[in-house]
Amino acid sequence: MWVGIYCELTEFALMFLVYFVARAHHPDAFRGGPQQLSTLAGVTNTVIMLTSSYFVARGVMAMRRNARATCLKWLTAALFTGIGYPVVKFFEVQWNVAQGLSGNGEVFQMAYYYLTFNHLVHVCWGLLGLIWVMFRTWMGAYDATDHDGLEAFACYWHATDLIWLMIFPLFYVLP
Repeated sequence: MWVGIYCELTEFALMFLVYFVARAHHPDAFRGGPQQLSTLAGVTNTVIMLTSSYFVARGVMAMRRNARATCLKWLTAALFTGIGYPVVKFFEVQWNVAQGLSGNGEVFQMAYYYLTFNHLVHVCWGLLGLIWVMFRTWMGAYDATDHDGLEAFACYWHATDLIWLMIFPLFYVLP
């Protein structure tokens, strides 16, 4: 589990390095970047990610008390909340393209799409992982003394949040 999370964080660290190099070489392209994007979509996805992570954490806490049904309720809430991320991202991309932000050419747009789409892929993997741990919870695979798989998933989901919390200010806030 930790190797996978380390690999994910390393992958994004390299992408952030490319972002900072591109920003250093093309400051004008990045200076106006946040004004090109939908701040509402960025804030909405931030709230979605943090809320979903809160629900996952509550699910882990419920499992630690051996409250499997309560855990499933929290994980279900996390799933339905987390599904909002790709939905918002879909509409955000539609809006971006309508505004002429196709990612063809401009350094800021290319960096934005590369990092955010890569993050979207990790969120989708996380949603699949969430469905898996929900199934395992429902089947009784976890209890108060043995729920390592659930905790491993929670660590992955929180790492994905951590990455978004770095992406959000770099693209949506900082000029």
